[in-house]
Amino acid sequence: MRTGVNTLRRLLMTADAVGGVWSYALDLAAALARRHDVETTLAVLGPLPNEDQRWSAGLVPGLTLVETALPLDWLAGRPAEVEAAGRRIAALAVETGAEIVQLNTPALAARALFPVPVVAVHHSCVATWWAGVRSGPLPDDFAWRTDLVGRGLRAADAVVAPSRAFARATRQAYGLSALPQAVWNGRAAPPAPEGEATEPAAFVFSAGRLWDEGKNVRALDAAAARLGVRLLLAGPLQGPNGARVAPGHALCLGNLGGESLRDCLARRPVFASTALFEPFGLAVLEAAQAGCALVLSDIPTFRELWADAAVFVPPRDEAAIAAALDRVLRDRGLRAELGEAARRRAGRYTIAAMADRMAGLYRGLAATTARRAAREAAE
Repeated sequence: MRTGVNTLRRLLMTADAVGGVWSYALDLAAALARRHDVETTLAVLGPLPNEDQRWSAGLVPGLTLVETALPLDWLAGRPAEVEAAGRRIAALAVETGAEIVQLNTPALAARALFPVPVVAVHHSCVATWWAGVRSGPLPDDFAWRTDLVGRGLRAADAVVAPSRAFARATRQAYGLSALPQAVWNGRAAPPAPEGEATEPAAFVFSAGRLWDEGKNVRALDAAAARLGVRLLLAGPLQGPNGARVAPGHALCLGNLGGESLRDCLARRPVFASTALFEPFGLAVLEAAQAGCALVLSDIPTFRELWADAAVFVPPRDEAAIAAALDRVLRDRGLRAELGEAARRRAGRYTIAAMADRMAGLYRGLAATTARRAAREAAE
């Protein structure tokens, strides 16, 4: 289905292969191609994609993958590396004939001059992470990264955040004059299960970048140990920045491919996230689409997205987390009610809605740029 009058054909988008931005970028590129005839060049920064990720990218129509080996802002050793990466992406915009650039790393716009409008999609950053997870002044290596992100956000023609809560956190962290636009992320829902519904599985499940302190996996692991219930975790235990976590109770499954993850969620375990910081939470959305009952930390993002469709817990209170998990696991009626509520709410967060919002934003910026150029040519 193609929507609206579309003169935009070529998009340059940045991404990394480390976390949820990879899935976001592929989903968005695929929907833009199907619904809006937009071809995307995806410039990958940071660690290179693995073979499974390359295979997934190859399935996206109209997608050209460019593995730049340029540093991510949060992995770079000094500001000059990020600034040079931004200039290289700006040059790539010229080389690919891009009409719009979407930077999923806003710091790239800090010191680079782009030939076309720039949309900065702010998925996460060290400043907002620090505010949610730690306290006190930013450490020096966070401070210079924060300065670059702030410069990039202010240089962009439009700023987008994946939730209203994170838009507010972004504005506060960087003193932005305008609130970023909130465009909810989306994921494709799995096919409905065939045959009679089976009983939900009697274990707790969570997934994501487990090594990230902001995911607060230690609290979930300790809470599940109090109950003696099985806790299964999917995702890496060590990050590219050297951070690591070593759960003492959970069964760690490592990185699960898309099909394996869907198979696990199809068993409808209780899905739990005790994150201290979460701009959106794609893993929660995938669990909700599968009909899992949700037990989530009581943070602004989760309240915005899952109010009345989850049980909320104080993320630093292991006893309260354990009590909530126990109640949901034992009460079959409550668990079924929560699972259905989560599935219904997940219907709001679709790839089509995300792509249509972004395409409308691109077209608006392109039209404004064209009108400005026409006026300048006439003067």
